[in-house]
Amino acid sequence: MRVSIFPLPGAILFPGLQLPLHIFEPRYRAMVTDALARDRRIGMIQPQRADEGAPLFRIGCLGKIGEVEALEDGRFNLMLEGESRFRVLRELDVVTPFRQVEAELIPEEMHGALSPIERALFEREARAFADAQGYAVDWDAVTRLDDESLINGVSQIAPFDLAAKQALVEADTLAQRCELMVQLMQFFGRRDRDDGRVTLQ
Repeated sequence: MRVSIFPLPGAILFPGLQLPLHIFEPRYRAMVTDALARDRRIGMIQPQRADEGAPLFRIGCLGKIGEVEALEDGRFNLMLEGESRFRVLRELDVVTPFRQVEAELIPEEMHGALSPIERALFEREARAFADAQGYAVDWDAVTRLDDESLINGVSQIAPFDLAAKQALVEADTLAQRCELMVQLMQFFGRRDRDDGRVTLQ
């Protein structure tokens, strides 16, 4: 399938989750206008570097535009609803200002669930990470989330670097993503003494 892509460093999307976007660049305003006239779908994918025209990672997530607010100056506020991960087969040579790829959808694990031990370990590490970073978390609400919403939700918003976020997108099962999240929270769970940044050091 042909997918119009939004290569945004640090931004990932998972099936079943939502991602709010503010679209202001002319090329991506054109992309949203095109998507709204067709099937309302765009692909979120990370570039391998932050510079213009950088190569893309191979795995992204297809999203459908749900709520959309068209502003008078041509910008958009929209909510993108994750539908399915996809694998890039090749980038297409196009005349549109936005990039497009030929992609195939990746079958998702059905009703992924964690073992009680995996869930408990994740929640323990998440509490330690949040405390270390000074985040305020409603833990009662967290405990009510199902496994998939919890793991994918935290993966999507976690303040990790580009490579770490991509590794989370590429994990094929919920258990694999959970294990990777635990490792990343342990690695990134300390503040740099000088400027407070999350660091691997």
